[in-house]
Parts: sequence; C-alpha cells; structure tokens
Amino acid sequence: MSANPIEQLEAFDTYLPIDVDDAELERLLEKAELPALLAALARLTGDVGLVPASLKPPHTRKSFIPMPQGGLDEDQQREARRLAFEAIKRYRDSDDKRIAEISEDDLKTIVSFMITRDFSEYRDLLHHEVADYDVGAPQWKLADLDPDRPFKVLIIGGGIGGIANAYRLKQAGVDHVILEKNPEVGGTWWENTYPGCRLDTSNYAYSFSFAQKTDWPQKFSRQPEIQDYVMKVADETGVRDRIVFNTVVKSVIYDEEAGEWEVVAITNGETVVHRANVVISATGQLNAPKYPNIKGRESFAGASMHSGKWNHDVSLKGKRVAIVGTGASAYQIAPAIADEVGTLEVFQRSAPWLFPTADYLDDISPELMWLFRHIPGYARWYRFWQFWLATEGRMPTVTADEGWSTEGSIGAINEAFRQELEGEFRRQLADRPDLVEKVIPTYPAGAKRLLRDNGQWSRTLRKPNVSLVTDGIDRIVPEGIVTEDGVLHEVDVIAYATGFRADEFLADIEVRGRDGVELHEYWDADPRAYVTMTVPKFPNFFICGGPNSAVAANGSAIFIIECSIEYIMECIRTLVVNDLKDMEPTEAALDSFISRIDTANRARAWGAEGVMSWYKNSTGRVSAVWPFELLEFWNMTRGPVESDYRFTPVDALTSQAAE
Repeated sequence: MSANPIEQLEAFDTYLPIDVDDAELERLLEKAELPALLAALARLTGDVGLVPASLKPPHTRKSFIPMPQGGLDEDQQREARRLAFEAIKRYRDSDDKRIAEISEDDLKTIVSFMITRDFSEYRDLLHHEVADYDVGAPQWKLADLDPDRPFKVLIIGGGIGGIANAYRLKQAGVDHVILEKNPEVGGTWWENTYPGCRLDTSNYAYSFSFAQKTDWPQKFSRQPEIQDYVMKVADETGVRDRIVFNTVVKSVIYDEEAGEWEVVAITNGETVVHRANVVISATGQLNAPKYPNIKGRESFAGASMHSGKWNHDVSLKGKRVAIVGTGASAYQIAPAIADEVGTLEVFQRSAPWLFPTADYLDDISPELMWLFRHIPGYARWYRFWQFWLATEGRMPTVTADEGWSTEGSIGAINEAFRQELEGEFRRQLADRPDLVEKVIPTYPAGAKRLLRDNGQWSRTLRKPNVSLVTDGIDRIVPEGIVTEDGVLHEVDVIAYATGFRADEFLADIEVRGRDGVELHEYWDADPRAYVTMTVPKFPNFFICGGPNSAVAANGSAIFIIECSIEYIMECIRTLVVNDLKDMEPTEAALDSFISRIDTANRARAWGAEGVMSWYKNSTGRVSAVWPFELLEFWNMTRGPVESDYRFTPVDALTSQAAE
C-alpha cells in the first residue's frame, strides 16, 4: 500500500517495539482476541498460513450473542496462540519491520477468514477501515483545481461530525469555519455528563478511521474518555483554530443572487453574520432534550433535571429520587446512583430489550492493551472484527418474514432472538417473578434501541431501596409524582431520562432555501433527505447525520459520519471542477430514495406497527434509521449521481448580476 499524498495525522496509530521475552509473550497472548490477531499478523507478515481454514471462526452460531473468540474451541484457541506466538517472535527478532507486500488473493484469504460474505463486495470498505494510511482523505486540493475561486464552507456544530468535516476540508485546502454553541468541542459527549454515561458501541468502532487509538481503557468507554478523545482529535488535526465557540446559530438563509448562504449567529451575546458557499449541518440527532408532556411538571417543588442537562450541583445522597424513563440513559443512570440515594423509583412506560454483553463495564486487560500498542495493525483488524460482529452479521435478527403473525416478533429469526433475550431475563430474575413480567417487553426485539447489559439492570432492580413503577404517570405535584392508580410517590429529585427531539433536525434554527422555502415547513414534521444529506430547494446545504442515517442494529455512527463526509467532499469537488454555483437534488430523486427507505424500514423490527420510539417521527414514519446494510451506505456515498441533481453554473450568477 502506498502512502497517501494528502497530509496525514501522525498523533495516532503509532506502535511501540516488541521488547518482551518468550515467556512474557506467551503470557500476554493468553488475553488476546485471537481471530483478529491472526488476521493482523497474516497481513503484517504476508504469511497466509496464519489464517488456516481449520481456525476460521464458526459463523453458524448456536447463539445470537457473539461467542468468545469467535466460537473457537479450546484446542483451536491453543493452536491459534501457538501460531501467533511463532509469528510475533519471528517479527520481533527480525531486522526488517516493514509491513509485507501481499497479493490481492492473499488479502482475500485473510478477509475471508473473518467474514462469510463475498470479499470483492467488501474490499474497498475493508481497505478504508484497516489500511495503514488515511484512505478516506480527499485526493484533491482546491488550489490545484481552481486556485482563483474563493470558496468557503461553514459547519454548524463542533461535535464528532463537525470536527471530522473540518479535518477533511483542511486536508483539501478549503477555507472553513465551525460555529459551536458550547465552550468546548464534543457535542453530545460534552453535554451528556450524567452518572454512568458511557458508550454502548465498542470504542474501537466508535473512533475515526484516521485517528485510531490503541490504549482505550475500556471496550465501552466512559464519557470522560470519549470527550478527551474528541478534544485530542480537534487539537492534533488543527481544526480547533477554526472553531468559534459559544455561538448559537439563529438562521441560515440562501442568497440566490450571490449563490451564498447567509448565517446569522449570536457569539457571546453579539450578533455576527457569516457568509459561505456551502453549509454543513453537523448538529446530530441527539442534541435537543425532550421533556415529557406531563400535567403539572413545572409545579414540582424539588430539584429536577434532564439526563442531557445533568445538574451536578444537586446532591443525591440519601435523597428520594425518581427516574422517568427506561431508555439508554436511564439504564446507565439507575445503577450508577442506586447505592448513593435513599430510595430510587424508576417509572417505566415500556420495558427495553437488553442485549447480554458480559464485558460491558470491564476494563481492557493490560495484556490485550499491550498487544494493541505493540503489534502493528492489530487494533485496526480488531476494529474490523468488531464491525463485522456488530453490524452486517446482525441484520437477519431484525428482518421481517412475509406473512408472519406471531405476536411480539416479526419473523422466525426475530422470534428466536426474542426467546434468547427473554430467557436471559428469566434466568437473571428466576427468584423474582414479580419483576420478570415487568421487564420483558411486549414488542419485537430490535423495535427500539437494544441496551447492552452485563446483568447490572436486574442487580439494580433487586436492591431493597429500588422499585420499578409500571403504572402510568397521571400528573406531577409539588410533592412528587402521582400515578394513574392514584398513588402519590413523594420524591426530592426527578431525573427525566426521556430522550431527545430526534425527529426535529436543526431544531430552533430557521433555514430558508430557494424561493424563501423554510426547511421545517417543507418537511411538515416528516424529515426527508436524499442520500440522508441533501434536500430539494436547499442548494449546497448538507446534513451530516441527517434523516435516516442513524444505525439501530448494524454499526457505528462514526462509520456513517465518515462516509457522509466523503460524499460531501466529492460534492464540493464536483462544484469546483465543473465551475458550478450550486447543486440540489431533484424532487424525483428524493421521492425515489424515500420510497426505497420506507419499504425497507417497514420490513425491519423498528418499523413494526403500534410501536413508537425515537426512530419514528410524529407522523409514525421511521425518519431516523438506515434500514439497509452498511455496505450499501458505503457504496451510495462514493460520490453524487449527477442525474439526481440540479446544477447551476457560475456563469448564471454573472448573468443575474448583469441584469
């Protein structure tokens, strides 16, 4: 693999020398994740004998829950460690530390060792994820394409998406600025600091392909580690210098005559007007807290807060605390505070499905971390292994069978998945039948967000000071919460773990495009975007993390964000190379795209009738989730299909000015 000519990020993905003796190496290998290690060593050394068919992880699972070591038995694990030991020892003792050149056939052998799909389909995607250089970097510079053309991009949001967008623009030499409402980068990871906040995606997948980190302290890291990572990326990429903090965007208005967007923002109390050729919204879907519409909510005399705006000045020690909601944040908050509070009442409207993950709260062992930091490429191949297990391999569990009528599931595989998850509930709460019936959902597994669980939820609900309330909330009074059965639950603190206004993209920002059309009026409570990013009548306006871009059962938001950015960069290149003023999708392209999206979503668990979640908007349509495999998102975002867009040349701008 040849080095990319575009500027590279060198602060990440560096490896330390292998400086241990044989005995220590054998000890370290006891904690290795073997399938990914063998693949990494085969790629490093060029020896495909390290990935024999006899050690291929079995993909015909007895369980829907990923098995340790990919299902390899003890004898296979022993042989895998022997092969790995010999390969690492040879590499350690060799003077040549270069990564071996390998043929396409050998690469196919290595990849096919890990996955069951056609290698040719995944070849480019895999290259993007595990190559030893930044494959996703733009292969062009604005100065080479049109050095005399002034061109500026404005990004709304300095979270994960905003920082990655800015880095790609910086690599291409495109002038840009980020407007960020907070005093620091991080977005949702800056704002969500509630007790227990952490990832539910492996952080090796929830990290940039161009900024891999080999020393994550946990497999599913806590909020402070993720926030530190985002800040480090902002620093090391140099994009922090292009961020205007403490800035709230009020309006984004397209000036058709000038072919520019006028963005009005408030920075530290002062109104500032920005102009840009392109605007990228990187505000995300989970950034505007959603409070429940409960009568009397404002009358509560105690302290109250939303999980997305946690007030750390409120002491919970010995207090009577209520959590409203049992979604992802409630599931993390309750175990984190249960031993501190006096009493904890969790008010549940609908139970969540839990996905057993034994190591969810565990630290990464020092031995595995050592291997990640010393074996070139191991962390990247581990990333791809996690990507496969948690993405494309899980889609059948949430896919409907035509004509299926069994209540509580959408197909045979989904029913088997449900039975396995339900069995775990019953096993954990075998001596608490009163809780079992409360915690088992009635809707299909996958219809709402699956929550990772190592048993902490059932352990928390068992505590003598914790109770699960399933009666609906009637109203809130100064003393606490009154349920529909007339019972007053007196509490000192109410925590609303009720999610976000996920269907209100660009909430509280006025966006007006061609002919003065306002974006939210155009959507009419049903957000839609072609390829999840572009909207008719809104030229040169891109939504990174837009409608139908969220992943529910198959993957990481980071992968979606990176693919989206690469698409946006290709659109910008198209504008410059072809001397275009602007581009916008056609109504026909949007309608065709949404028709495919809707058809596919109706065949997924989250599209099941009668089940409401943040995946659906107020019309009942699934406007949040990507329903296809990630490979399709990858292929879709390699660049714009010109026939699906309407283009305006720059000379049209000149003609308008002359009239």
